[in-house]
Amino acid sequence: MRMPNRLAGEASPYLLQHARNPVDWYPWGDEALARAAREDRPILLSVGYSACHWCHVMERESFEDPAIAARMNASFVCVQVDREERPDIDHVYQTVVQLMGRSGGWPLTVFLTPDRRPFFGGTYFPPEPRHGLPGFPTVLDAVAEAFREKRGEIDAQAGEMADAIREVLARPHPPVEAREASAPADLLEHAVEKLTLRFDDACAGFGRRPKFPNTLPLALLLRRGALDGDEAAAGRVRRALDAMRRGGVHDQLGGGFHRYSTDAEWLVPHFEKMLYDNALLLRSYVDGFRALGVAAFAQVAREIDVWAGREMTSAGGAFFASQDADSEGEEGRFFVWGPADLEGIGPDDRIREAARLAWGITERGNFEDTGKTVLSVARTEAEVANTLGVPEDEVGAALARAREVMLRVRDGRPKPFRDEKILTSWNALYLGALAEAARPLGCPAMLDRARRAFSFVWDRLVDEETCTVHRLVKEGHAGAPRPGFLDDYAFLTDAAIDLYEVTGDPAYLSRARRVADEMVRRFFTEGVGFYFTEHHGEPLVVRAMDAHDGAIPSGTSVAIRACLRLGARFEGRLEQIGHAASMALLSRAAENPLAFAGTIAELDTLVRGRVDVVLVGAREDARTQALADTVFARYLPHRNLVWLDPGDEASREACGVLAEGKVAGAEPVAYVCSGQTCSLPLSNLDDWAAGQLASLGSARGAVAPNILP
Repeated sequence: MRMPNRLAGEASPYLLQHARNPVDWYPWGDEALARAAREDRPILLSVGYSACHWCHVMERESFEDPAIAARMNASFVCVQVDREERPDIDHVYQTVVQLMGRSGGWPLTVFLTPDRRPFFGGTYFPPEPRHGLPGFPTVLDAVAEAFREKRGEIDAQAGEMADAIREVLARPHPPVEAREASAPADLLEHAVEKLTLRFDDACAGFGRRPKFPNTLPLALLLRRGALDGDEAAAGRVRRALDAMRRGGVHDQLGGGFHRYSTDAEWLVPHFEKMLYDNALLLRSYVDGFRALGVAAFAQVAREIDVWAGREMTSAGGAFFASQDADSEGEEGRFFVWGPADLEGIGPDDRIREAARLAWGITERGNFEDTGKTVLSVARTEAEVANTLGVPEDEVGAALARAREVMLRVRDGRPKPFRDEKILTSWNALYLGALAEAARPLGCPAMLDRARRAFSFVWDRLVDEETCTVHRLVKEGHAGAPRPGFLDDYAFLTDAAIDLYEVTGDPAYLSRARRVADEMVRRFFTEGVGFYFTEHHGEPLVVRAMDAHDGAIPSGTSVAIRACLRLGARFEGRLEQIGHAASMALLSRAAENPLAFAGTIAELDTLVRGRVDVVLVGAREDARTQALADTVFARYLPHRNLVWLDPGDEASREACGVLAEGKVAGAEPVAYVCSGQTCSLPLSNLDDWAAGQLASLGSARGAVAPNILP
């Protein structure tokens, strides 16, 4: 057995996966950097994460190969980084590959000078030339030789690359005097027009292959469709959500979604499951249910919750990071089925035949050349009933039984690896979505789980005295806490606001304000914007800004959202910062809505104004709760909800300026406000919500009837 290398003492599951490689790996840190400087050696930086299929492939092919490892050890200081622990490092060096005209991704392989400036990079390299890629040994030899023989050229190239990274990642925003005072009224309309050009009307979703959920651009289409009556935009969202839920990218047995589809049809996924994807998709399907009235979308959302509860929940109630794509050394092996596998689900031919027809299981299969099938909705229950000549309700019962038994059989297989680190930002994304989903889905247990997860994060990852937010914790590891990044602070602030709006508990809003103030102090620079790392954090080649929304919302767009949400209640610096930071990104967002979808959503809210709902009544009163349920049943992405409990002074403080003029009566009431005008106190929102609440969300500048000055 090989002796462990320097990664053996790390907490990261990804780094531990490399702890017995023959490569002399270092974690990123002073020891590795000091050796590179002392010996004037180039640094070979490898970045990945534990659920990454191609990271595992490169490890098996190259890092486990003694001859390749010897080449690495002879010429380089080799450093492994978990991109989920250190997104700052990944963010900076991922840009190298993109500047070289290649697609980024993982594993990321970058070569650095001893002072950490990059001069060459790529992603996956095979052990020998393949598919147009050079073999990794050839790359190692060429880079080592160039560093020895052409040092002047290497240093010049590294300098140029560092300057280019600074231009991309630390480009200052326009000065204050050049910023637009307000966004144009047609910003969302034009953004949706541009997004429509990227939409695949044949198979739904954006682009062709590989196809990612792109939940934030879909949210812009839904906003445009639901609030402004754009039926084409709403229809595209419906088709995308429906195509994803029917496809193999959706785990038809266990719930939840895989990372992305390798084809245009959403059929064959890349099988890893990430907490953040499922957090965003949970919110997407709940919003789709509220806006479009599709009951199947609510069911998908419930199944995401079931998956997370079964597979991803720690003993303390927080959520783990990811599940691997591979098991037993093969991608997807845990999830796929062949006809012979159905024999194991019992003797009832009707159940096996219903499963085979409904989920498309064939002798040929659809997964590479394995003869195995990725389950998808190949036929509806009605179509299966017609094929089998039986009543549809019998098919429904047979499929429910098949799902139950097949899931039990599948759980008996060797499971994919689960990365059990608990990340503040990803937990905040998920628990915020879970809280928002609880009322429209009529599931109080969801809210209980969201509150429990928040308590874990607050108790274990936030310093109560200083409000310092840490990046992650892994049970059983007592290492020093890793400082949080902008996304940790921003996502946690936003999730605390979500919990306040759902529960009315002012303690959540108090915590949101504290974290937001600390976020601004550590990450915001007047006239520049939000940086991803703290003002006095570890210096890298560049102190990057994080404005692009991708698979995960950017720290900047969520920081803007959180500041504006708090600013709606407490006018002052947070409101000004949110407004200024969003306006500074206006021109770039308008040019590229796919990469700035989160920022455009906040700019659109500034344009159309918020819908402020003030609930006045005892928080535990069933009538107050019923008013809240009515509000949450509607799709109102620009909603701002506050709870004014006459018996709780803290609740009045949490309402801020929105408490002014709101009077408690004999029964709980709601005031619905737009701009400077509010409705009469309403004791029942059902009829009113059907018309006027909807109209408040649509016409810019319009005032609905019964709105009083």
